Amino acid sequence: MIRIVIAEDQNLLLGALGSLLDLEEDMTVVGKSGNGRETIELVEQEDPDICLMDIEMPIMTGLEAAEKLKGARSEVVILTTFARPGYFERAKKAEVSGYLLKDSPSETLANSIRQIVKGKRIYSPELIDIAFESGNPLTHREIEIIQLLSSGRSTKSIAKELHLSNGTVRNYVSIVLEKLQVKNRIEAISKAQEKGWLK
Repeated sequence: MIRIVIAEDQNLLLGALGSLLDLEEDMTVVGKSGNGRETIELVEQEDPDICLMDIEMPIMTGLEAAEKLKGARSEVVILTTFARPGYFERAKKAEVSGYLLKDSPSETLANSIRQIVKGKRIYSPELIDIAFESGNPLTHREIEIIQLLSSGRSTKSIAKELHLSNGTVRNYVSIVLEKLQVKNRIEAISKAQEKGWLK
């Protein structure tokens, strides 16, 4: 029997997924969770074969939880609506065993789980094209600055926090705009978020 923990913050979807998988003769759902931190506790407690993980959850995202579960016996499978290159990159680094999209048919999900339990890695075909897209061109420092800008911080307060001069922060912002081929900070934040490059 394949033992499964499901992490999903939308109750309706959590219930539906649980019911669908429980209908499979060789599968049983041993736990359900609505956030990343709870999921880690549940995986440690239940030691399931598979942990189906949504990405965007409160308290701790699915990707953060997957990173913490890296090396655990349970196979982590990301199940998400987001086919974003940054998310896919992070999921691969966390060594997840699968990355599937929520609009896949339920038979595909069940069959993918069976294959993963046998040791295969399964990625949605849509992600293969994304994997060949150019990676994140931003450095760690540039991402840090974009994140601070996205939380509404001014150039001055960013400079103070990062122990840089105002001019240096402005230079970083100009480089980011050029790299992302956007006209302003709002577009830069929006593009970085859409690609999944901001944590």
